[in-house]
Formats: sequence, C-alpha cells, structure tokens
Amino acid sequence: QVQLVESGGGLVQAGGSLRLSCAVSGSIFSIKDMDWYRQAPGNQRELVAGISSGGSTNYADSVKGRFTISKDNAKNTLYLQMNSLKPEDTAVYYCNIKGFTVDHGSSRLVDIDSWGQGTQVTVSS
Repeated sequence: QVQLVESGGGLVQAGGSLRLSCAVSGSIFSIKDMDWYRQAPGNQRELVAGISSGGSTNYADSVKGRFTISKDNAKNTLYLQMNSLKPEDTAVYYCNIKGFTVDHGSSRLVDIDSWGQGTQVTVSS
C-alpha cells in the first residue's frame, strides 16, 4: 500500500506564505508524476501544480509566479511553496502521485493513483 501524508496547512493573512509537504511511503516501484490539487467548498477539485519524474513542472495560471512545486527524492517528499497568498487560494490541498507498484502475486507492475487526506489552507483578507 501507498500512503501520502500532507502537512503544513493553516491560517495565514493575505500576502503571507505557507509551505506544504507530502510524505510518501509504502511499496512503490516508480513514480511518474506528483501533483498538488485543491478543492474549495462548492468547487471541483483542480490541479494546482505538478512535477514529473524528470523534474518538469506545470502550474495552474492562477498560481503561476506565486507557487513553486518541488520534491526531495531521497526523502520521498513533495513540497508546495505558496507565496503571496490570496483569499481565493483558500481550499483543502491534496497531494497525488501516479506511478507503479509491484503485485507480489503476479510480479507485474500495477498502476498507482494515490491521494493524501488533505490539508486545509485558509487565507484571510
């Protein structure tokens, strides 16, 4: 099984910063992509930022220039540095990984698409 545990959320004033972390553990053969999503009340979950196994990054237009996604492969941890936060950034933030694990019964690679439990980010005006 794969476990993802987010941390770092909280309450911050507009213009402030937060750094989210997502610790990944479990039986993983390889990771293709690691992403941060967010979901505000009444809204659909949306992709905020992503980073590929090769280090390529992509961002939602709404966070470009303010958020930075990074990862530490040695620590199996994904990060999201959020600067210049706005009230509209308020949401529950989730990390997601896509990759492969090994099915020990068949010894075949099996897709992984795992989510963390989410961490609340609240930005006050």
